[in-house]
Amino acid sequence: MRYKLNILGTRGVPAAYGGFETFAERLSLFLVDKGWEVTVYCQSCGRGSLSESFWKGIRRVEIPVRRDDGLGSMMFDWKATHHALSQEGIFLTLGYNTAIFNLLQRLKGQTNIINMDGIEWRRAKWGRSAKAWFWMNEYAACRIGNHLVADHPVIKEHLIARARPEKITVIPYGADEVLDADSRQLASYGVEPGHFSVVIARPEPENSLLEIVRAFSRTERGHKLLVLGDLKPERNPFHRSVMSAASDEVIFPGAIYELFIVQALRFFSRFYLHGHRVGGTNPSLVEALGAGCAIIAYDNPFNRWVAGSGAAYFGDEAACADLLDELLTDETSVRNMRAASRERFRAGYKWSDVLNEYERLLVHWYPA
Repeated sequence: MRYKLNILGTRGVPAAYGGFETFAERLSLFLVDKGWEVTVYCQSCGRGSLSESFWKGIRRVEIPVRRDDGLGSMMFDWKATHHALSQEGIFLTLGYNTAIFNLLQRLKGQTNIINMDGIEWRRAKWGRSAKAWFWMNEYAACRIGNHLVADHPVIKEHLIARARPEKITVIPYGADEVLDADSRQLASYGVEPGHFSVVIARPEPENSLLEIVRAFSRTERGHKLLVLGDLKPERNPFHRSVMSAASDEVIFPGAIYELFIVQALRFFSRFYLHGHRVGGTNPSLVEALGAGCAIIAYDNPFNRWVAGSGAAYFGDEAACADLLDELLTDETSVRNMRAASRERFRAGYKWSDVLNEYERLLVHWYPA
């Protein structure tokens, strides 16, 4: 039998946006190499009709929508789900934001595994209507999906209120191990190896950017902090507050999508600071482990399970400042933290381990 997989819920491949797109690309290429037929639904902005193409052996079903926003993503999901009704094989939906649409697949008798991502309706950035929509779709996904994937044990514990424990499999996000990088990539940002730290996050309040920038900027440190993210101070009050709180030692280079540059920034940083307060296994945190970063993270069960006991944790701005005061000049602690990150990464976050787990799950649930 030649297995067939259809992936819904992402902007598509090749990856150019976020963690789900990277995962979809890695899983697709992995399975194609194993003889699977893989279809990925891909979103584009514009007018026109559905089209198909192949990229590295992956079948791309490209669906144009006229809007490049949340409503446009919903339109794309609706059209992708409707098209998927005519397809064979097993289905993997990444995210539950429009899980109510997947009811059509359940009624058709298709087998659909849903990756439940984080607890989206708890995010502070959403208004009441959006939170209600996400809550409803999370509930629907737990009922509609044939099986669920949680990327973190805390996410599984959360879902158990809505689904049986045996219906949920925990598989974390993966990353590549980075053992070397091109230090020449640092010159554009005016930093040198070991003399800067880095934050990589969407500029949202729940990611503690303001607290991290304030903590770092409390005193002159003789050290740089790079804050990677798409800040638009001219139209976003929170972004303005983050940039206003920054000392002259904080650099805002914007969002950087070139993988080799991001890898170099992680690899040569003194610390990777991670302020995410909600979510499951965060891709950027896993990638920091793979780069052997010394990690300072917001203290919650999500981050502690991923980064382990070798990281340092803060609960508020003052604690973050204290850690920076203590650790920036402590070479022994930095070496130990780096070694702990590599050990933690190798124990369970290598792409090869993660992708093999997914294949085993997909084969187990493959329709007879």
